[in-house]
Amino acid sequence: MERRDKINYYLDIAQTVLERGTCLRRNFGAIIVKNDEIISTGYVGAPRGRANCIDLGYCTREKLKVPRGERYELCRSVHAEANAIISASRNDMIGSTLYLVGREYATGKLVPDANPCAMCKRQIINAGIATVIIRNTENEYTTIAVSSWLEDDDSLDGRRGY
Repeated sequence: MERRDKINYYLDIAQTVLERGTCLRRNFGAIIVKNDEIISTGYVGAPRGRANCIDLGYCTREKLKVPRGERYELCRSVHAEANAIISASRNDMIGSTLYLVGREYATGKLVPDANPCAMCKRQIINAGIATVIIRNTENEYTTIAVSSWLEDDDSLDGRRGY
């Protein structure tokens, strides 16, 4: 048996984390890793103490047919990246890597061309995270240098997220 490469190993863990997600549209799992140590995990879910969409049985954005990447203020959930960032110390996150995996709720398929939303990008930048790696297929991924978001300020316009 061939040993799993390190990046896909961490993406596999993020994919397991997404299984806790409570969104009826898309569930994401995120883990933050620094110096080969997982320092935080996060998945999509309503703030503590609020009902999750999965418990309510509906998604407001889905009901209103809101396109991907728009009208996040209608969403009950906190994104996976934000939940991972909230759970970690900024000092631990400086120079770290965030691994992100998304799955469509209805089909169970991986989210194609996933990308953090503009708000999560801002949080990732402020957290000091250096790299984001996003799963495309079970073995393929995209690596993003967070510094590129600073160079391409249009990437923070809110139109390219999940």
